[in-house]
Amino acid sequence: MSATLDATHDPALRSWVTSANAADSDFPIQNLPFGRMRVGDQPWRIGVAIGDQVLDLRLAAEAGALPAVVSEGLVPLAAGDLNAFMALGPSARVALRRALSAALAEGSAAQARLLPCLVPQADVQLGVACDIGDYTDFYVGIHHATAVGKLFRPDNPLLPNYKWVPIGYHGRSSTILASGQDFVRPRGQVKAADAEAPELCPTTRLDFELEMGIVIGGANALGEAVPIERAEEQVFGLTLFNDWSARDVQAWEYQPLGPFLSKNFASTISPWVVTLEALAPFRRAFTRPAGDPQPLPYLHCEADAAAGAFDVQLEVWLSTARMREQGLGAHCISRSNFADAAYWTVAQMVAHHTIGGCALRPGDLFGSGTLSGPRPEQAGSLLELSQGGKQPIQLPGGEQRRFLEDGDEVSFRGVCERAGAARIGFGACSARVLPAASR
Repeated sequence: MSATLDATHDPALRSWVTSANAADSDFPIQNLPFGRMRVGDQPWRIGVAIGDQVLDLRLAAEAGALPAVVSEGLVPLAAGDLNAFMALGPSARVALRRALSAALAEGSAAQARLLPCLVPQADVQLGVACDIGDYTDFYVGIHHATAVGKLFRPDNPLLPNYKWVPIGYHGRSSTILASGQDFVRPRGQVKAADAEAPELCPTTRLDFELEMGIVIGGANALGEAVPIERAEEQVFGLTLFNDWSARDVQAWEYQPLGPFLSKNFASTISPWVVTLEALAPFRRAFTRPAGDPQPLPYLHCEADAAAGAFDVQLEVWLSTARMREQGLGAHCISRSNFADAAYWTVAQMVAHHTIGGCALRPGDLFGSGTLSGPRPEQAGSLLELSQGGKQPIQLPGGEQRRFLEDGDEVSFRGVCERAGAARIGFGACSARVLPAASR
C-alpha cells in the first residue's frame, strides 16, 4: 500500500508561494496534484497546483530548476503527456514529488528560476488531466446501493452478489468533461407506468452522483491478473467525479444490460489528480460489519485491510438560477465520506477488474459509484435525498428540488483533514445544466 510518510508530508513545511500556506488552501505544498492547463490558445501543458498558482512543468524543465534525477519524468510532462509520465510508475512519481517539494519550499535556491514558471489559476483553462482510454463505473457505495434498493425492492434491497463481488460496468470516455464545462439536458426513451408505449423526450429526472475517480497509472499485460498486494502500484491518484444520471431513461432501458443513454451524455471530473503519496496521511483501516462475508482470497491482503480506505470528506453544493439572481450563494445539500461509504477498496477494484485477464492502461478511469453515508441526509444523489422524487428538498429562497432543473449548478468538494497533517483538497468539480437541444 502507498502509505509511506516522508519529509514531503511534514505539516510544518511551508512554501515560498505564499497562497499555499493559507489554512483553507486546497493546494498546500504537501499536496502537489497534477492537471492539464493552457493559457489562451497555447498548447495544453501539464501543471502542478500550488496555492492559487499552477507550476508549468514545461517551463520548469526549460529553466533547469529541478535536479537531473527527475529528468526522465520531466520529459513527458514537458511534452504535455501525463499518460506517459504515469506509465513510469510510482518511483518516478515519488522522485518528482520530493524534488518539487524541495524546490517550492521556503528558502529554496530554485525560487528565482521557478517564479517565472508560475501561472495564476485564474488565468488558465483547465482540462481533463490525462487522455482517458477506458472508463469503468463501480458500485462500491453500500449505503447508496441499500437506499436505492429499498426504493424498488423494500424486502430485499441488496442483491445476493453485492457483498461478494465488486459490481461494475464498462462505460464510455468520450463525454467525460472537465469541471466547468456545462452540458445540455439529455433526451432518451421514457415510458410512463400507465403508457402503452415509450416516448422520446428530455429527461425530467436528471440527477447527480457523488463519486471519486480512480486514475490508473500502470499497465498489466492481457491475461495477467494484478495481485491485490500490488494493486495500488497501478493507481496514480484520486479525483472528484460526478456521473450524471437520467433516472427516468435508466428505469426504462437498464434491463437486462444496465445503463446506456441514461449515463453516456456527460460525466464531470475535477481537473486535478491528487496522488496516492499526497493521501498517505489519510489512510484508514478497511473493515466490514460483523457477520458480513469476508472477501475471497484474491480480494484480501493484510496491508489493504490495515490501510486500504481513504478518509476523504465529501460535500455536494447546489446553486439554482433563481438563487444566483437573488444573490444567494450555493447551498450544501449533502456531506459524506469516501471511507465510510465504500464497501470495497481501491485495491480490490483493481484486483477484481484484472482477475479475468483484462489489461489496464495508463489513463484508464474507475468511478467509485455513488458515495452516500449511512444517514439519509448524507445521500450522494437526489434520487435518495428526495426518496425517488416523493420528498423534495428545500433550498434557500423558497425553492424545492426533486431532480435537477435547467440552470442548476452542482459542485462537489473534497478535502482530507486530520490532526497532525496538512489539509489536502481536490479542487472544483462543477457543471451547470443547460436546456435540452431543440429538435
